Amino acid sequence: MPKNSNHHSEARAGWLFSMPWILGFLALFVWPFTASVWWSFCQYDLINSPEWVGWENYSRLTREAREQQGFGQALTNTLYYSLLSVPLSVVMGILLAVLLSARLRGQAIYRTLIFLPSVIPVVAASVLWLWLLDPQSGLVNYLLSWIGIPPQNWLNQARSAFSLETIGVLQNYTTGEPLKLLGSKDALILMTLWGVGNFVVIYLAAISDIPKSLYEAAEIDGASPGRKLLHVTLPMLSPVIFFNLVMGLIRSVQTFTSVYVLSEGTGAPGGSLRLISLELFLSAFSDLEMGYASAMALLLFIGLTLATTILFRTSRYWVHYRMAA
Repeated sequence: MPKNSNHHSEARAGWLFSMPWILGFLALFVWPFTASVWWSFCQYDLINSPEWVGWENYSRLTREAREQQGFGQALTNTLYYSLLSVPLSVVMGILLAVLLSARLRGQAIYRTLIFLPSVIPVVAASVLWLWLLDPQSGLVNYLLSWIGIPPQNWLNQARSAFSLETIGVLQNYTTGEPLKLLGSKDALILMTLWGVGNFVVIYLAAISDIPKSLYEAAEIDGASPGRKLLHVTLPMLSPVIFFNLVMGLIRSVQTFTSVYVLSEGTGAPGGSLRLISLELFLSAFSDLEMGYASAMALLLFIGLTLATTILFRTSRYWVHYRMAA
């Protein structure tokens, strides 16, 4: 049989085996994405045909961002949540992984307990945290009382710990008023840190892959445990830290189920839990403003793309890849 015939047969077989993925990619990604871009320039209520309105949806998003209403409030809430939860998850994951990598009795039990929250269904975990954060009978406030911290309002308070209003609360605290700083967004961050076990597992695998010779060389040079962590462990973990940082950023922006359950689908209290994911969902399927929601989704896509690109561009300065021997 001629070589060209064999080549064409292999090509046809390759296309046939690839066709299910290609069709799925076109039907489940390319077409929805293209339709969403088109709808973002239209007024569309899912019932009537899309009506072209040009840049009206984007003008509305710009106005709301400037006035801190609707999309603007959701953007601020999302930035607050992402900028705190992602770095804290990375730092906490590294510290727990370093502690769990030490040889101690019951190591497997500790690792299991740390990883267990990350496999609990999000809805079940959210319902559990509704009880844990109850201002009157919640376990979290009970534990805080052991160290002298007054009960926090958690899911009943729109104000967050890191805000301008905190200055006034601290001033009132000096006059004898209870120190109630933590609000709903802080509660969401606490819930995120509780499920950091999946990051810990990745860090543990990376730590076990670090050559022992590096630690032995550091010990010969008289390095303390802290310096070994700073100059050996962290540089060798930097590719994994980078991966978890990018994935954590994307996951934080896409957080929806826990927010929906904690706020009963409203973003309460005071819209403090109205993240972009919830705002997008309510705009599309509650208010039936699919064009407005599509414009919001496109801006979210562009924002995530820019943030990820910046992370990749800056990674050359702090991510150290192991060179092949």
